[in-house]
Amino acid sequence: MINELFPFQKQAVNDLRSHVAVALNNYRQLKVPQVVSLQAPTGSGKTIIMASLIEDIFFGNENYEEQPDAIFVWLSDSPQLNEQSKQKIEYKADKIRMDQCVVISDDSFDQEYLDDGHIYFLNTQKLGKSGNLSYHSDSRQYTIWETIENTAREKTDRLYFIIDEAHRGMQGRAAGTATTIMQRFIKGSEAHKLSPVPVVIGMSATAERFNALVGNDTTSTLYKIVISAAQVRASGLLKDRIVITYPDDPTKHNDMVLLQAATDEWKNKCEHWYQYTYEQHYANVNPVFVIQVLAGSGDKISDTNLDDVIAKVEERIGDRFKENEVVHTFGSTGTISINGLNVPHVEPVDIADDRRIKVVLFKENLSTGWDCPRAETMMSFRKAQDVTYIAQLLGRMIRTPLQCHVMVDESLNDVRLYLPYFNKDTVNDVIKELQSEEGGEIPTVIDGESLEEQVVVPWTVHTRNKRQEKQVPGQMNMFDYQNSNTTSNSQIVGPATNSELIQTSNSFDNSTNETNAANGESFIDGNDNTGATRDVHPQEHPLPIVQVPVDNIQPETTGEQQSNDYEQLSFVEKIDRESIIKFVNEQGYLTYMVRFTKINSYLKSLLSLAGVLTQNMIYPEANDEIKTDVTNLIHSYIEKLHEDGKYDSLVKQVMEMKLLIQVFDVFGEKVKNYPLEDYFASLESDLDRQLRAADAKLGGYGFPYAYGRRFLDFDNPNAFKLDCILFAADDDCMKQLNSYAEMKFHELNDKYRKYVVAKSEKCRKQYSDIVADGDKVSKHNFTLPETISARIEKGGDAYTDHLYADEDGKAIIKLNNWEKAVIEEEEKKSDFVCWLRNQVRQSWSLCIPYEIDGEIKATYPDFIVVRKDDQLGYVIDILEPHNPEFKDNLGKAKGFAKYAEEEVRIGRIQLIRMSKDPAGKNRLKRLDLAKGSVRNKVMSAINNDELDHIFDTDGEFEE
Repeated sequence: MINELFPFQKQAVNDLRSHVAVALNNYRQLKVPQVVSLQAPTGSGKTIIMASLIEDIFFGNENYEEQPDAIFVWLSDSPQLNEQSKQKIEYKADKIRMDQCVVISDDSFDQEYLDDGHIYFLNTQKLGKSGNLSYHSDSRQYTIWETIENTAREKTDRLYFIIDEAHRGMQGRAAGTATTIMQRFIKGSEAHKLSPVPVVIGMSATAERFNALVGNDTTSTLYKIVISAAQVRASGLLKDRIVITYPDDPTKHNDMVLLQAATDEWKNKCEHWYQYTYEQHYANVNPVFVIQVLAGSGDKISDTNLDDVIAKVEERIGDRFKENEVVHTFGSTGTISINGLNVPHVEPVDIADDRRIKVVLFKENLSTGWDCPRAETMMSFRKAQDVTYIAQLLGRMIRTPLQCHVMVDESLNDVRLYLPYFNKDTVNDVIKELQSEEGGEIPTVIDGESLEEQVVVPWTVHTRNKRQEKQVPGQMNMFDYQNSNTTSNSQIVGPATNSELIQTSNSFDNSTNETNAANGESFIDGNDNTGATRDVHPQEHPLPIVQVPVDNIQPETTGEQQSNDYEQLSFVEKIDRESIIKFVNEQGYLTYMVRFTKINSYLKSLLSLAGVLTQNMIYPEANDEIKTDVTNLIHSYIEKLHEDGKYDSLVKQVMEMKLLIQVFDVFGEKVKNYPLEDYFASLESDLDRQLRAADAKLGGYGFPYAYGRRFLDFDNPNAFKLDCILFAADDDCMKQLNSYAEMKFHELNDKYRKYVVAKSEKCRKQYSDIVADGDKVSKHNFTLPETISARIEKGGDAYTDHLYADEDGKAIIKLNNWEKAVIEEEEKKSDFVCWLRNQVRQSWSLCIPYEIDGEIKATYPDFIVVRKDDQLGYVIDILEPHNPEFKDNLGKAKGFAKYAEEEVRIGRIQLIRMSKDPAGKNRLKRLDLAKGSVRNKVMSAINNDELDHIFDTDGEFEE
């Protein structure tokens, strides 16, 4: 596959491959039809998973032989879905040739058997009564039913029938007809002289839906592979949250008011995506604004006033759209004129790849099967009773544009839907309908919020919370300038001589600014005095050079003396949030990821890790070092065989095809030993087959060929192949290789993890994913985004010293009594700077593993506190107020103690309880696990009672 699969997708492909092999073998032995069901929620990439399975069957993997003559039939509801699936396979499955994908046509298709090595696309609409494929004619000798029956009978060992039941958006009679047609392949049909297809692979969003398709009256054996919503949610493949906005008072806030709000949101997303992709060196996402309009009555295209819609959007963005930036999907309607703009028709499948498109107008045909990750904002003029259409639409909007979670700006992990004709109750109906469609659990959080009262808001480190220190009377500050509509630029800044001006500037030396100021240039808002926009990054020049005419300044009088020295105009942030984020992210503090399963072998993880280290110039020799080490292992093993006199006898087994490598055939059985008489006819081809199997077992990294380049014997050019086959067939050698891979994987991660923090987000994400796939508990760098999405809780307090805040420097957070007490104590400390609520299971959260009842779990300490430090600048503490009644106390204490040993740069790491001090007053008692003496006692404790005693002896009350 062109793109690396997500861990849950890899696991699904592996499970499907083994289940399909078992199903094929069971049918061969028992002649009982077999059904393998993949059940996964919307957005999990079912088509990609199936495409990867097809590749694995065609070309083999480390466990199964290749099957280049396999035949696949892909059945779905509609031609559009077929085309979408075909495109994904052609674009994503790089090993599959485009000529292998064949759409079965009504007019031209006429075959007795389906051809080997092809993927056929078929839809139920072509199999109905009106379809020509079901009938003989002068141009058709075989009906499609006869073709499939003949193929199933003669090519049972290589026919795989895929039913794409995951996009069932049809309603009523059409849905019933499609289901009936699909069931013919599972149950057979006497009327069409069709037997049940031997092996059917089903794709569905819910168990109920596919079980209804299979029915209770089938004799087929059913195997299930289930992907949970939690697995998909953790992958970053989908948006974190869908926010549905509705008006509390629809009479006051009509549909055009919500359209304005939706346009503002879309414009904001465009700006954020542009900034993010520019900084991270991605192609711009170009977010799409999707607008669902009403169907038309009479001769009208739509009962929604389309002219008003486009006019309002253009008014809000302050620009006119160009042709092809606004498109529609209204059935057979061609180009139409809306508000003086030619708006062409496009097919839904073409929207995602057309980067010119900014606004899409549609009625209903995007609600099923459509996939456009660029759809960031949607407005629907549908009425409240249309909950089904709205629910189906949401499933089309939850994929992330870059197929990864955005770490720098969490607002880009949300998608917004605006519904002017809905209220709180009807929005809840939409959510219930979506949950019903998706089987009760969806992979994305869905929140409803009124237009008047936001639920999800962005918090950032780029706040406007600044205070002004002693401004000279009559002098204007930068915000006065930016907000002034009555004073021209020349009245405030402009060319002047040094004798006419007093220059106020930042305290730091900036020779470039001083030079430009002397030349009469100003950097306010990144504009020079000619009105042209200058390329000045706000973080590089956080404060402007402000030039003020002397005549406008009235000096202060102090006592009898009048001073000609005036204090600088300065703006000082209460909290320098940006520098704190920069400091934390540069440190590479340790955090963990805890998973239930290990996805990759250490060998595969090592090879991927070495690739990233090499490609990103973190350790350019990583790939070469791994190749050298592995080829040395092979060479040492071969030399030992020669020394022991075993080499020739083992080579003879290979030459006679009697050496068994643990590879399975298409039926899931071990590859059979071939008789000696076949040797002369198939030696070269079979030797290459065994070498491919050995290479797959060695990670598919090309080690045999690297070995051949180093140790090629020109007198015996096949010797290197034999050497590698022998090595891969020896279990002890593979154990040795895997032990080396585990050791080297952890060595490279421990050594080079800290250097990844300076790389791009793309590199950091790739590195983190590789490490996470290699271990159930994996080490990562703790990095914080610049913007997060916060859910506002009613009853919360406004804090001005939280690391993330709104633009005015405030964060509304709801804490319990213990948590409030902890923060209040911290705020009183002289070196306190700010604090962070460490949210649970966010991509950026600090995670520490701990063990309870023999199981490794993840914990997310409540607070991270930032303090000033004379040498380092800052130091961070980890604080966890925790009820002593919870049974996980000792496990978490030991987990924190181990973390403190690993990450020595942490200032304090404290478990905190409410306890009575010597005066009998309830106060916070702290156990600091950063102290070696405390840590040793905790690690030796065997139960919570002993931990309680340690709290008594070593816990401390703050002064």
